[in-house]
Parts: sequence; structure tokens; C-alpha cells
Amino acid sequence: MAYDVVVIGSGPGGYVAAIRASQLGFKTAVIEKETLGGICLNWGCIPTKALLKSAQVYEDIKHSKDFGIEASGTPDFNAIVKRSRAVADKMSKGVQFLMRKNKIDVVNGFGKLKAKGQVEVTAADGSKKIVEGKHIIVATGGRSRELPSMKIDGKKIIGYREALALPTQPKSMIIVGSGAIGVEFGYFYNSLGTKVTIVEFLPRVVPVEDEEVSKELEKNFKKQGIAIMTGSEVTSVNTSGNGVKAKVKTPEGEVTLEADILLSAVGVSANIEGIGLEELGIKTEKGKILVDKFYQTNVPGIYAIGDCAPGQALAHVASKEGIICVENIAYNEKKYNHKPETLDYGNVPGCTYCFPEIASVGYTEKQAKDAGYDIKVGKFPLSASGKASAAGHNEGFIKVIFDAKYGEWLGTHMIGYNVTEIIIQTVTARKLETTYQEVLDSIHPHPTISESVKDAIEVAYGEAIHL
Repeated sequence: MAYDVVVIGSGPGGYVAAIRASQLGFKTAVIEKETLGGICLNWGCIPTKALLKSAQVYEDIKHSKDFGIEASGTPDFNAIVKRSRAVADKMSKGVQFLMRKNKIDVVNGFGKLKAKGQVEVTAADGSKKIVEGKHIIVATGGRSRELPSMKIDGKKIIGYREALALPTQPKSMIIVGSGAIGVEFGYFYNSLGTKVTIVEFLPRVVPVEDEEVSKELEKNFKKQGIAIMTGSEVTSVNTSGNGVKAKVKTPEGEVTLEADILLSAVGVSANIEGIGLEELGIKTEKGKILVDKFYQTNVPGIYAIGDCAPGQALAHVASKEGIICVENIAYNEKKYNHKPETLDYGNVPGCTYCFPEIASVGYTEKQAKDAGYDIKVGKFPLSASGKASAAGHNEGFIKVIFDAKYGEWLGTHMIGYNVTEIIIQTVTARKLETTYQEVLDSIHPHPTISESVKDAIEVAYGEAIHL
């Protein structure tokens, strides 16, 4: 079984890299130990959004009178989970179709680098075979990070994977960590009636976001009934009883929280163990495979992309890394007419799908100041947006940051209704090195949430019309 390109892992990095390789004329194979689509399609991005949609539908039903409609309903937890799994299954089948369409061979089993140009694949029945590839791309993804004080047992202490398909809805839940995974599940379970407490080690929730976004989300979550404990650390968890008892060190002293279940949402660990890195002398650092700007490891012919490489652990990052990696291989082999542009990790959008949604890209206000920029900041509340008011969701704001000297768009930070759909405007404008003036000179459709970006820019430059 000899190929030009062999990809280990079929998540949004792996399967995208494989398709691009096939498009560029490479004989390609993908090795996958579970289900095509990886964590994102099966146990991450896609099924969580299906759960969150069910929660939002239920929230709308609960507030139907606000829209002039008499409606009532009771959430069926098992049916909600079943729908989520069906959505994930449909997407995975879509990847199967794409593999066939692009004539990519799928090899089922656990892939391990055996030698330069060789991957040993162990099937579910224990049988082994060697797959040869001139170029081997490691795209093995990640899993829930475990802390010594919270060892995941899959029943009382769970990770995101178990949280997607619990057999019954818990009455109470402790969520440790307030990144995207923590706040998305916090919103989902709270919406359905679970008593949720979020414990965050750092001083504020969604700590990678702009400080004002963190404050707005905490305000909204508390209004929804979610308990928030920031600057707090879970030091131990007792699972001997019916539920869990977590000792939490807070700024005010130690407290004990009790709940049916504890969700550990403290980040992601790369899947780099047992895949042959040490045997081949492939360098790693801080749990990630070291690569150059085109994802080549220190061993020629072996590459790494996605969560197992140093970039942001995001599906869209993995996909773009896979494309750049393969296009560079093709360029070097004269199968592609130009060297691909490297990825600008400073212009990667981040989206969090709790409610209100969060979307951001570029510098936060603090980061811009720390970088030495003289800045102009504009903030437009969605309470002043006609579209947000018509939709019945006017929480949150749009915040833009510009360099005062040259008008460069340094960053945008949004929290509110449907904002994940409009962050691309900033990403594209920053890629094109657009200034504030070009954006203000572009006609924005009304009424939309996206026009609030223009409104925020007008605020920054003292030209506000709608405030």
C-alpha cells in the first residue's frame, strides 16, 4: 500500500489535507482509528452546536409571549441528544462521500510512524499492516486535558465527549474551566434546567477574550441563573457518594460544592503519545510537535497540523494548516504553481457559541496598548440595533480597535446575537489591510447585526449616527 501522501487522522485538519492532496494529483490515503470527521464532526464542533440549537429553541418557547405567541413545551433530554448524534452522523457520512469522490483510500485502524515513509496500522482486531507514504502528515488531534485533582472517569467526572451524550440529564453540574467548551455546555445544561456552577482559575470567565466581553458574559450568565466562581481552583474531588463533592479554593477561603456530575473543561491535550515520534527522533515541546512555517517536522517527509501542532486548537486553523502544508509539498514537487502564503496566527477568528455568542479577532484593547499602539476604540451596544431588538436579543455589544496613527484595524470583539456569523468582515478587512475609512465608505445593509460594526467604527472616530 504505497501512496504519495498519507494522513494520520481524519478530523478537519486531516480530511481537508487529504482532499487538497488528491486535488493536486497526489495518490492519497487517510488512516482513522474511529469515525471519519474526527472529534470536530463527531464529538466537538458539530454536535455541540446541535445541542445549543435545541437549548435556544427551548429558550424561545419559554419567552414566546414576548413575540406575541402562546406556546409551551418541555425539553426531552434524550431526544435532544439523539438529534445531536444524528446531525454528527450525517456530517461524518458527508466526509465518507468526499473521500470516495476524491478517490482517497481510507485505512481503518491506529496509525503509528514506523520508519521514514512508513506507517504501521493496527486494526480493531489486532491485525497490522504497513502503509507507505512519501509524505506523511500527522493530524491526530486532541482530547480533554486532565488535571491530577480531577481524573476523568467518564461517569461522575466527565470530559466534553461524555457531556455530549449523557444517558440522563443531571440535576446539578459543576463545570471547571470557562473557555469555549465550559461556557457552551454551561449555557446548554442551564437552559434545560440543570443547576450549573462554573469554576474558573483565572480572574475572569472566557479569559482569552477582551475584558469587557468577559464582564458582559458573566453578567448575562448570572442573569440566566448560572453561578460563577472566578479566581478559584478545584483542589480535590470526592466521588465516593451519589454525586461529587469538590473542594474549591476561592479568594474568600475553601468551600465544598456538591453536584450530580463534574465536567472538566480545562483545555485540550494533543494526541501525540504512542504514535512513533520518539523512535523517529521527531522533536516535541510542551506536548506539541514542533514544525516550521509549512508544518514540516525536523524529520524530512513528516509533517504535523492541527491540535497536535503549536497553533491555536481550532478546527478552521487545522483545515488551513492542512491546505498550506499540502500546497507547499505540491509546489516543491512542481505540482502547484506558487508557494502558498503562510498562516497569520494573529488574524485567526475565535467563536464561542453560548448565548450570547462571542466572536473576536486580533488585538484586545489591553494587548494593543501593551504592544505600544495609540488606539481609537469604538463600542456600539446592540440595545441600539434595530435588528437585535426585532429578534428579541439586544444583549451585548460590538467593540472595534484601530491604530490612531494609520487607521489600521487592530481587532474586533463581539458579544451578542448571531455575532459568530459576522466576524469574518474584520478578518477579511484586516487581511486586505483596510483602514476605517474604507469600511465607513462601504454601504452596510439595514437592518442587520453586521451594520453595528460600522456603527462601532463611527463611535471610534466621533461620527456616531445611531448613538
